[in-house]
Amino acid sequence: MSNPESEKKPAVATTTAGLRGSVWNSARLPKDTQMSVHTLRTHDGVNVTGYLFRRGGEKTVCCWMHPREIGVSNYLVPDVLDAGAAAWVMGARSPGNDIRLEHESAVLDLAAGQRFLREQGYQNTVLLGISGGAALATMYGQQSGLAPASRIKRSPAGKPTGLEEAELPSPDGFILVSPHLGQGKLLQNCIDPAVTDENDPLESDDSLSAFNAANGWKRAPESSSYAADFIARYREAQKARVARIDAFALEKVKRRQDARKRVKEKPSRADVILGAYSPIFQVWRTDADPRCFDLGLEPTDRAYGTLWGANPFASNYGSVGFARVCTPESWLSNWSANCSNATMEKCAPALAMPTLMIQYTGDNSVFPLEADAIFGWIGSSDKVRYKISGNHHGQPVRPGEPLGQLESGARIKAWLAEKRFV
Repeated sequence: MSNPESEKKPAVATTTAGLRGSVWNSARLPKDTQMSVHTLRTHDGVNVTGYLFRRGGEKTVCCWMHPREIGVSNYLVPDVLDAGAAAWVMGARSPGNDIRLEHESAVLDLAAGQRFLREQGYQNTVLLGISGGAALATMYGQQSGLAPASRIKRSPAGKPTGLEEAELPSPDGFILVSPHLGQGKLLQNCIDPAVTDENDPLESDDSLSAFNAANGWKRAPESSSYAADFIARYREAQKARVARIDAFALEKVKRRQDARKRVKEKPSRADVILGAYSPIFQVWRTDADPRCFDLGLEPTDRAYGTLWGANPFASNYGSVGFARVCTPESWLSNWSANCSNATMEKCAPALAMPTLMIQYTGDNSVFPLEADAIFGWIGSSDKVRYKISGNHHGQPVRPGEPLGQLESGARIKAWLAEKRFV
């Protein structure tokens, strides 16, 4: 295993003009870049779309996929192309929402792209998982490494996955950038435990509120300061809220499954309807990790605030946020810390391929103890981690600080060359 602390940093560009977002600066794309769009069919018959960037003659392709987003213009695409690899961005079947998303189906989406790329003649595929894409890539690596009969046969809601029958080409390497614990574990750490009624998000137990001055909260830019006993109660209450939503989702799934069983035995109109009914529900106030407001908890060089910004009222009570609109199936597969299969703890030990992990030191979604745990879970003996200045997307935490995106790209280029992928 390499020791990044003793290695010389690769040279990186000094300009940050046009690179402050999580998308590329078009000026950084190699001039001979070609892009093509491909509609693919998954094992279970769904159409998905992939985007291939290449210059010609590459033997390796780096593959992006996020379960809920299509990051076609990701900031690392120019660096991968410059390194001498092709870049593939795989689109999920349900971008932008959680209503249809289940990670078990997303694995089939990713597999469609892997089969296509092998058919195109690429010798090596490297899964490049960023943020929530890291847990998906890791889950794919775990499932593709298993004998078909040993793969996950049913989703947490009991839906047949088809994974035991699907072709899942194994990747040759992994790059994990700002990987978090998995969507469910992430949500459990940031869900607001002060909610007392899931049907009325304004009802609140102030004794459990991270935004109550009596509990130590302070507005930006001054750091909050929560007592240890408050944090302990807070974390237990977060687990309890997730468990309550789990119970609600499981009850709805069981009701539908029971109705379907009765239809097979003695059909009735009521059971036919109930067997088809899949409710959609809202989960409010999901942006309240106390570490984002108390900078003394697991200290780093992060700024005050969350991934969504420094105003917790806008992100915690607003319409945009993690897990805001779900079905029972999508909650259990994606957002339940107790039920989801897509966690780094469950999946990373199965990784046996060369693995590069990049951790941003100002990340307010991935904290030091979590990053240490993730790196420790990775099963490969050929693994290396770099700690790079930046927020969750590699942007400067404060004006004048370096753009971590550039160093991440340089590290990836060097690693691809070192492992002879290019």
